[in-house]
Amino acid sequence: MSQSPSSDWYSDFFSYLPNEFWRRAVPPEATQADIDFIERELDLAPESRILDVPCGSGRHTLGLAARGHRVTGIDLSHEAITHARRTAETSGLTADFVQADMRETPRDGSYDAIVCMGNSFGYLDYPDLRTFLEGLSSTVRSGGGLVVDFMATAESLLPGYGDDPRTMQTGDITAVVASRYDVTDSCQISDYTFSRGDEVFRAEARHHVYTSAQIGHLLTDAGFTDVRRFAGPEGEPYEFGSSRMLLTARRA
Repeated sequence: MSQSPSSDWYSDFFSYLPNEFWRRAVPPEATQADIDFIERELDLAPESRILDVPCGSGRHTLGLAARGHRVTGIDLSHEAITHARRTAETSGLTADFVQADMRETPRDGSYDAIVCMGNSFGYLDYPDLRTFLEGLSSTVRSGGGLVVDFMATAESLLPGYGDDPRTMQTGDITAVVASRYDVTDSCQISDYTFSRGDEVFRAEARHHVYTSAQIGHLLTDAGFTDVRRFAGPEGEPYEFGSSRMLLTARRA
């Protein structure tokens, strides 16, 4: 199966093989470190109402629910949402999962916090990202918090950028990825091949690249303030060349 890297490439990408690969690839302790960061940096009160968007297979949604928070996860992938609901049931956890586009958030200002994890921030081009953030601003209450996890910030991606193919293995699933940089649209296009025995899934993914300053301006324009940047869940400062940016902000 193959898709062109259109603006909505993610609508077909996240089927079983890619989802299962990433479910296996991230160790539980990494998720717990993220949850610690979210609770600490947003100073979450007990039983906070949190939106996880997009939530993927629900690892952060369920991790926050296990801490006693009231969490809703939104994701477009039917396979991911089905897996998340099944995991919640077998784990005895309470969380709501909604299959929807990440831009379709409830704009009722009822959430205490929003988390956007897993490098999904770059799925959207500039106009759609602006719309997404404006929606988040209407979804979270005044003074509520936001966490963004992004690895395709220009300051992270471009230093030492290379396009050599990489091979990754998790159990019996192999992923081969070859990336190229589109200077016209400022985005990284990645050719993925996931395989397990005779089962093969091929697709292209597009991650738009934004500078740290652009992201800050977009958040400010959308009504957020107190923007802070970290290089990881331990709270280390984000610097040029850091491989990951964890950003926090508050709804003004």
